[in-house]
Amino acid sequence: MATSTWTVTGMTCGHCVASVTEEISEIPGVESVDVVLDSGIVTVTSASDLERAQVEEAVTEAGYTLV
Repeated sequence: MATSTWTVTGMTCGHCVASVTEEISEIPGVESVDVVLDSGIVTVTSASDLERAQVEEAVTEAGYTLV
């Protein structure tokens, strides 16, 4: 099990959080996603380490930016 922390910018509401959570959750091996709106901190628990490119693609698909 691996845990990674990322920062996402551009989120302003609960719908934003839901979109980011949904897209990251679709990455194979992801077990949980916790998004904190105020800070933009996203904590992901997965079966193995995630590649930045995977997370960035998911965040971009949701309409936001991975810092």
